Amino acid sequence: MSTKNRIAIVVSIISVIFIGGFITYTLLRSDTVTDVVVIGAGASGMSAAIEAADAGFDVILLEKMPYVGGNTARATAGINIVGSPFQDEMGIVDSKELFVNDVLVSGHSLNNKIMVEKLANESSDALNWLDNMGADLTDIGILAGHAVPRTLRPSGGQPVGSEIVRVLKKNVDEKGIDLRLENKAISILTEASGEVSGVSVVDRSGRTYTIHAKNVIIATGGFGGSPEMYVYYNQELKGYKTTNSPSATGDFITLVAPLDVKLVDMSYIQTHPTVSYEYGMLITEAIRGNGGILINNKGLRFSDELENRDLLSADILSQPDQEVYLVFNEEIKTSLASSSDYINMDIILSADTLDSLAEQMRIDKQTFQKTIVNYNQFVAQQSDTDFGRRSLERTLESGKYYAIQVIPGVHYCMGGILIDDKARAIDSKGQIIKGLYASGEATGGIHGLNRLGGNSLLDAVVFGRIAGRLGQK
Repeated sequence: MSTKNRIAIVVSIISVIFIGGFITYTLLRSDTVTDVVVIGAGASGMSAAIEAADAGFDVILLEKMPYVGGNTARATAGINIVGSPFQDEMGIVDSKELFVNDVLVSGHSLNNKIMVEKLANESSDALNWLDNMGADLTDIGILAGHAVPRTLRPSGGQPVGSEIVRVLKKNVDEKGIDLRLENKAISILTEASGEVSGVSVVDRSGRTYTIHAKNVIIATGGFGGSPEMYVYYNQELKGYKTTNSPSATGDFITLVAPLDVKLVDMSYIQTHPTVSYEYGMLITEAIRGNGGILINNKGLRFSDELENRDLLSADILSQPDQEVYLVFNEEIKTSLASSSDYINMDIILSADTLDSLAEQMRIDKQTFQKTIVNYNQFVAQQSDTDFGRRSLERTLESGKYYAIQVIPGVHYCMGGILIDDKARAIDSKGQIIKGLYASGEATGGIHGLNRLGGNSLLDAVVFGRIAGRLGQK
């Protein structure tokens, strides 16, 4: 056979393979039919997809980013669980009623109480579900606004978000769920009757295709990653840094705009009190929960460090020059492995003595020393007579000492799609939109004016799972 003929045969084979592959890809992508489409692969979306798959439904899970996780991957402090075995081991007396009260107080009683009670009732089952998947949630601590310790995270105080993302992604893979990264839902399709019929999607190549489905779950997260959007809904946040993932751009808003879905509490946007002043990185609340304190540029404490987030943020912004430091020591750092990340990122001041730390913070040494001595006495007597802090975990009697300059930053959007207790989307007339569900930070009404720390992950898992059941229970 001549060389020319060989080349011709090879070219023909390659052409057949390429054309065949292109045709197969086009057929798969242009006219796909499934039972459930989940939009967003954070904790809520993956929980919904897993639950739906376990119920026997065919599921396609869409994620516009090249990776899963969303804001969940950035979560550090923990997930709230009422009545966990770890509370029992430590003799911590908790109840669903106490939890609900803490949530309502934090939300200024603007929460939907039915939904809050749902969180309380489902939290123990959520823990069992995650535990059965292999999640490490064995460390317990207290966060701002909680009456008792009930916030769980991995052993040693490792960041909780990456652990939950890990186990959920592992289970998505093991169940063979059709996860499509870099595939963005751009519209939700409906029948003339108003029932959901599918979604229109743009894939990584920029080509648009359709997925036909009778059930769509919106789990896109909030809009805290878009300064333009959060300022649009709340002008007071102009100039604020954000702790959010760049994926949190409020996709749910444009997706539901043509559907007359009711949006609630859109101006309720939470600021986290302790965000790195220089880099805008979230500094976990768990440091304060484990004993850290806040110091202004006069060397003084000025508030209960475990006050609810909105109130503590206001206190920080009222300090001279808005210059505030989160101060903790080696014992606290050791108790919380996630704190080492800040040291590794070089966003922290450190010193062997309080005087040396005061020099770096540019504050009066004598005042700072007195503040620390007073605080240590409060811990010893278990009574903070200055600001009424209830959780007095550890003294700051010995170094090494650390300080991070902090300022409030945009952290969580309490507003979003109105849903009922079966995660069904509600329209402006109060009617259920058949086939449309939502969960996680894309929803509104659950957290009121201010979300209680540790509830975002609980909300994501609980209502993600409920959405995945498609109103069946």
